[in-house]
Amino acid sequence: MKINKAYIAIGLIIAFTLIVELAAHADEFDHATKITFTQPVQIPGQVLTAGTYLFELGDHGTEANVVQIFSSDRRVLYGTFLTSFTDLQEPANDVELTFAESEAGAPPVLVKWFYPGSEIGNEFEYSKQTEKQVAQDKLETIVVKDAPVLRSESTGAGN
Repeated sequence: MKINKAYIAIGLIIAFTLIVELAAHADEFDHATKITFTQPVQIPGQVLTAGTYLFELGDHGTEANVVQIFSSDRRVLYGTFLTSFTDLQEPANDVELTFAESEAGAPPVLVKWFYPGSEIGNEFEYSKQTEKQVAQDKLETIVVKDAPVLRSESTGAGN
């Protein structure tokens, strides 16, 4: 009987270790990323004011072509947006955001979001009119250092 209890104890320790390891990497699964904008930014259907926002893939990462944008504390959902996949030549080392420079006085339009280590990013889908304008605008890519967040930070757990 002592042998069986030892095996059970070892099995439980291994299972617990695996569960903790999976939870620690949840941010990679849904690409949870905090991004701070210093000026207003246009997203599909609305404009985000300057501030910090949480971007993540929809349905906890299972919907790779859906992006959700939350307030930094995750209390407010600003929207759930359809995206299409877009490629990079090489994986992004940091978060990369591509903006279209709009006409004078209008906020820049967020076009693409790439998560670190990924060659595939999300290109936001806009109305046909906005997409025509974006196609004519100059695109600028910004690199955001140290933007990914841990799942516990984005959900407020452990506070």
